Amino acid sequence: MMKECRFYKKLDGVGRYAANTVMCELCPHCCIISEGRHGKCGSRWNFEGRLYSVVYGKPCALADDPIEKKPLNEFHPGTRCLSLSCTGCNFRCLNCQNHDISQVLPSNVDFYELSPLEIVEIAVKHHLPGIAFTYTEPLTYYEYIYDIAQEAHKRGLWNILVSAGYINPEPLKEIVSFIDAANIDLKAFSDEVYQKQCGGHLQPVLDTLLTIKEAGVHLEITNLLIPGVNDDEGMIRDMCRWLNDHGFDDCPLHFSRFFPQYRMKDSIPTPRETLYLARRIAEEEGINKVYLGNI
Repeated sequence: MMKECRFYKKLDGVGRYAANTVMCELCPHCCIISEGRHGKCGSRWNFEGRLYSVVYGKPCALADDPIEKKPLNEFHPGTRCLSLSCTGCNFRCLNCQNHDISQVLPSNVDFYELSPLEIVEIAVKHHLPGIAFTYTEPLTYYEYIYDIAQEAHKRGLWNILVSAGYINPEPLKEIVSFIDAANIDLKAFSDEVYQKQCGGHLQPVLDTLLTIKEAGVHLEITNLLIPGVNDDEGMIRDMCRWLNDHGFDDCPLHFSRFFPQYRMKDSIPTPRETLYLARRIAEEEGINKVYLGNI
């Protein structure tokens, strides 16, 4: 059950590129993918000069979650949702808590075989009013989300995006009309940290936040505070000031506590005092709704 990807172009031997080479245009990495290879996310493969999502219809995780777990504290609180994930991610976060499904190839993970319509029917059967695309990076299985989201809206279900927000503007604008709520993980307010910690850049994520806000989607933001990485007081203040300056003062901001895992097992958990300080800074900079997580 594969599906041809949207947002790619064929290079077809132009210049130095071999025949059947393609460029994926879904996210800012713009991976150049030769025949028989995959992009950085591991889930989009080039077969005979065409790019396919090999995880389409193959979720590796399904769960019944409280909506606050996303975290979404101000979008229908007290309700539950069907959480869904496929293998893959376009970031390489050293602290990834779901690395066993995000940082591996799809062939190394067990999965279900469920069409978009079957996913929606599961949510309806279990009286779950929304579907959350979460756990890994949902935007890497864009085509699956797009088809599920349309079916979900036909049945009156919400679509919830839990993402790091690393996507190009055109695909984001196409899918955002089907998204009812989103939590975007703002890793740090530093391009250097994004490059070292995640293998990406800050600006595309800021652009994603602005696009989602302009679309009128309910938005909440999470900032996981990691000791010695992104917990600098000045960095936190700069982030909160940017959020306030760009109209996010009423957007719920979640500061979340880090615990050592994956490639950062030698680190220490975030001191609670760091989260209290971050909350005070956010409030001083005009952020009206601040939550603390993992405490």
